[in-house]
This record gives sequence, structure tokens and C-alpha cells, in this order.
Amino acid sequence: MGKREQRRGRRTYEVRNRRLVRALPGVMLIGGLLFDFFTPPAFTAVPLFAAAPLIAAPFFSRAGTIRIGAGALLCVAALRLYSGTLIRVVPFIELLTVLTVSVLAVYINGVVRRGNEQLASARVIAATAMRAVLPTPADRIGGLYVAARYEAAQADEFVGGDLFSVTDTPYGVRLVVGDVRGKGLDAVEAVAVIIGAFREAAEQERSLEGVAQRLERALARESSRRGGLDAVEGFVTAALAEIPQGSSRVRVVNRGHPEPLLLHSDGALEQLRPSLPALPLGMDLGVWPDRSDEWELPAGSTLLLYTDGLSEARDADGVFYDPAERLRGRIFPGPEELLSALTDDVRLHTGGVTTDDMALLAVVRPTEGQPDRRTTVKIVGLDGGAG
Repeated sequence: MGKREQRRGRRTYEVRNRRLVRALPGVMLIGGLLFDFFTPPAFTAVPLFAAAPLIAAPFFSRAGTIRIGAGALLCVAALRLYSGTLIRVVPFIELLTVLTVSVLAVYINGVVRRGNEQLASARVIAATAMRAVLPTPADRIGGLYVAARYEAAQADEFVGGDLFSVTDTPYGVRLVVGDVRGKGLDAVEAVAVIIGAFREAAEQERSLEGVAQRLERALARESSRRGGLDAVEGFVTAALAEIPQGSSRVRVVNRGHPEPLLLHSDGALEQLRPSLPALPLGMDLGVWPDRSDEWELPAGSTLLLYTDGLSEARDADGVFYDPAERLRGRIFPGPEELLSALTDDVRLHTGGVTTDDMALLAVVRPTEGQPDRRTTVKIVGLDGGAG
């Protein structure tokens, strides 16, 4: 069986499970009626009637839970009325038991509903904050074509801390892609710290290593202000790049981040591995000098930076997505087409359910005479719709 068939089978299985859960309370009521009607008086189906509203509580609306509880009460009353024992002590206790459980089920439903509303509110706030914090790069910066994209996980509760930024400076076009450890509003706040520090440092620092050290100090200040590393989610992996004006070279400082990819115009691909691995930003385990590495960036080539939400996306068998393997040998008209093809391919790989956010940034050094292009930055929400 192929991977696509496996993903289709998994989705079918999940749909069937949801339908079963929705049908179960009604099945229990009908089953309880049949059991009580066709068995001797010593046997009772009251446990089935009591369980039906409890099962409905987490999955049904408040009105639906009340209807299931009322249905359970009517079933018990109808059975005892039919047997002529409605006014006796035992049937009265049975009715009281089912009533009590039904009221409890309505209360549980309210608790679950309020929790879901709070969770949805937190997700919306975090997503809105991320939209406000992430910069929108122009389609052309310093003579380079740029496309960026942020996609939130479909199978997670909170927006994560993936980030990107591009700026034209006196030292060339500088860019960063990073990933804050953690999720929610704390991660979004850490993203704001990193991006703010990057924008300032990129304009002022002569070297890319100096920019990385400024980000390190900014995280240290934020950690101190908020009472320790745990408060700022611990650390940030980041890849910083610099493309000097008029140069065919790219410098990269990698702080514990997935290796950027360099896609050539003929389909060849390079993984930009650092010569000396370095710790993520904010680890506070000592001070080491940063070291940048340089690679050729020929005309027509594309620099792709991404977060681990891309490289750690899994299929139904738990196999990780390998962007280098998937992109090697492929040619794209521009950065936006590259990102569109990449995100579509990841969705096919995962069956449409991603468990981590991902940020993508593609920068193309155009060939001479190449026409201007227009790109967009898409932020895809938790429901899969474009923001």
C-alpha cells in the first residue's frame, strides 16, 4: 500500500471514530430500552442510561447534552410506567440517579466548552500577535527577489515561535530565520525581541558575527528581566545570512539551526553546513566567538532558509521530510513558486496534518535582465486558511 493510500485510510479511520462517538449516546439509549424490555425485572439498564449523557458531555453542544439527559430520563420513566412500578422506591431512586448524572453532564459540558473557548481565544491572540510581529519583506530587497511564508501547525494548540526577517543594510542584505523553543504568547514575545534586536544590529554591526552576538545579548537581557531562561522558553535556534551588495558570495552564521539550502539554476543543490557547529542563542553555557562561513551565490541561484517544522514533518510511517532530497534536481521560476511547491509537497507528505509551525524564506539572486517579480507573504492559520 502506498503512502497516499495509507494517509487516506488514516483520515477515513478518524472520521469513522468521530461518527461513532457522536452516535454512541443514542445507541446506548436504544440498547438500554431493548435490554430492559427483554430481560427479567431483576436486570436493569440504568447504568447505560446514566452513562449516555456523560459520554455526550465532552463531544456534544450544551443543548445536545441536555437532550441526551432528558432522553435518558424519559426512557427510564417509560419503562417503569410500562411495568407499573413508576411510583415505587427503586424506580424513583433510578430516576434520581439518572437526573443527577444528567445535571453533572451538563456541568461538565460547560467546563469543556469554556476551556475550548479560552483555548481558541489564546490561539487567535497568539496568531494575531504573530501577524503583527513578523515583518513583511518587500518583493525585492537590495537587488534580490524575496519570498517568505509562515505556516502554523494544523495539529497543535498554539502558534509557535518561528521567525524571519530581511533588511537591506550598508553591509549588504542581511536576513535571519529562527525558531524560539516553546509556543504561545511567550514565544511570540521572544520573537519580537529577536526581530527588534536583529533590525537594529543589522544596521549597526559591521560583521555578521557581531549581529549574532547582539541577538545573544538581547536574549540575555530579556531572560534577566523575566526571571530566568524558562520564562523566555530557553533558547532560540537561528541562521543568519549576509549577501554583500554586488557580491556573488553569501556568508552564514548558524546557531544550532537546520542547514540552509542553496539551489542552483541547473537543479544542483548544496547544503550549507557550518564548518564549526555552534550552540543556539540564549543557552547561557559560556561565550564562544561566532564564525561565519562563505559560499558562492551565482546569478540565478536561490538561498532557502527554513525552520525544523519543515525538516521534522512526518508521514504516516513516521518518516521525516527531507527538503534537500525533495528539491534536488528541481528548478523553479522564482522564490514564491519554490515556497508554494514546498508547502504543497509537505502537505502531501504529512497527509495535511502538520505538528509544528514552519517559517520559510527564499532569496534569489537574479540573472542579468531578469524582469521584476511580485511576491506575497502568506501566514496560514490553524484552520489552513490564508491570513
